[in-house]
Amino acid sequence: MGTMGTTNKKRSFFSQKICRFCADKAEYIDFHDVKALKPLISERGKIVPSRISGNCAKHQRQLTNAIKRARNIALLPFAVEH
Repeated sequence: MGTMGTTNKKRSFFSQKICRFCADKAEYIDFHDVKALKPLISERGKIVPSRISGNCAKHQRQLTNAIKRARNIALLPFAVEH
């Protein structure tokens, strides 16, 4: 009789991730800076999504363009070797 009011909901609280580029007050993400771009690419060569990296939408778009430009001039790989 007493179990009607209680529910077993699993609550998970995630810490709010902050954008690393907003924290550094970066105006522009440079595609020549491979050290900054490397951690934002997965081991398969994919761009890490903003929900995982914590980037804001503005900087995620700039990051995507910077990674694509760095790939085109062969600073970053398109994919890992088979």
